[in-house]
Amino acid sequence: MLDETTIRALAEELVEAEIKRVPVTQLSVRHPEMTIDEAYAIQRVVRDLKIATGRTMAARKIGLTSRTMQKAQLVDEPDRGFYLDDQMWGEQARIPTSRFIQPRIEVELAFVLDKPLRGPGITLLDVLDATAWVQPALEILDSRLEMKDPITGGARKIVDAIGDNAANAGIVLGGRPVRIHEVDLRWVAAVLYQNGVIEESGVSSAVMGHPAAGVAWLANSLIPYGEELEAGLPILSGSFTRPIFAHAGDVFHADYGPLGVLSCTFE
Repeated sequence: MLDETTIRALAEELVEAEIKRVPVTQLSVRHPEMTIDEAYAIQRVVRDLKIATGRTMAARKIGLTSRTMQKAQLVDEPDRGFYLDDQMWGEQARIPTSRFIQPRIEVELAFVLDKPLRGPGITLLDVLDATAWVQPALEILDSRLEMKDPITGGARKIVDAIGDNAANAGIVLGGRPVRIHEVDLRWVAAVLYQNGVIEESGVSSAVMGHPAAGVAWLANSLIPYGEELEAGLPILSGSFTRPIFAHAGDVFHADYGPLGVLSCTFE
């Protein structure tokens, strides 16, 4: 069991790794018995350390929403993370690659609530009732932990992902915001272009059968911490494409059909 001193030290190390852009050894390698609760404790300390410097909460996210990714991580539920104000970009953003270690891009939908949601017992219908609009979003992923252990070659485990804030790095919001009655949210499709070449495509029902189901899970998962889903903050509901690595000079263009297009450039 990790004590508070160790949890804080690991959180400080992750913050430093983000600043220096140098990944550190996986948490699971150093602490093989680390629990999911301990990993979330590290994540919360990372958040507190950053907010103490003047940054503010700007969005939330849900990860590991597909069965394929859950099986790969040997878990049966998603994970969650947060975004702060300096991690948000808009349509046609020019994003400095130097801010990241190994950035990747995923295609998602963002929910924005017009009233808060607090568990327990939040359902998909509760989420739809509380949603002001839904819009296209690209999530930028990164890892402050080594993606593979240099000695064993082992990939990161679920506690690594959670402790590292679900690999979050940035959000690009754009496209056409829609009310929930304007579109069947199960069948929002998107095609992701990288430098004019289609690299990924997907449909939103891959996210737990309905992307609002992930938002409901998130609201209920916050019960032990006395937190709720805030009105007005975007919530990334989960990716329906695999992540694509981004490099300086890359242009990404996501076509969501009736929901418009969303693009960004890494420089």
